[in-house]
Amino acid sequence: MKRKTIEKVQRLEQMTVGELRQVFIEVFGEESGSYNKHYLRKRIAWRLQELDEGGLTERARKRAEELAKNAEVRTRPPKYADKNKASSGENVVVDFPRSNKLMDIAPGTTLRREYKNQLIVVTAMESGFLYNGQVYRSLSAIAKEVTGSMWNGRLFFGLTKHSRDKNDQKAE
Repeated sequence: MKRKTIEKVQRLEQMTVGELRQVFIEVFGEESGSYNKHYLRKRIAWRLQELDEGGLTERARKRAEELAKNAEVRTRPPKYADKNKASSGENVVVDFPRSNKLMDIAPGTTLRREYKNQLIVVTAMESGFLYNGQVYRSLSAIAKEVTGSMWNGRLFFGLTKHSRDKNDQKAE
């Protein structure tokens, strides 16, 4: 890479977001939708190097397009994919876990908590949590119903510890 390009890339480190957005317009010919400083630096540095050394060959571009047509779109690879299959080139199908964390509370499990002299009893089900004859999607929704304020449901029912409690244990 040419010395001039190296110096331009190094100067990006001292620039503000506004300055980076202006440089982005200069090198790409259009405005960026991002205000993320790290992202802007990375994209501009890549473009400056591409302009200095040349971009992908036509053959490489076509191959990338072919691969992109057949690829599953994913923001990040799953952490729990079978690495042996993935390294062999075999397609790996992975079911992503549900985000509501029901999977670690078995259906039929009963959670009990006393709150202001009232016993709160919740039963985990396949599709949510049963409380007072009504099914709720999350423990947090039940905690809000009971207390009238926002709570982390797992914290409210004692399934997880608060970060300050974890820090207290580490200090001992």
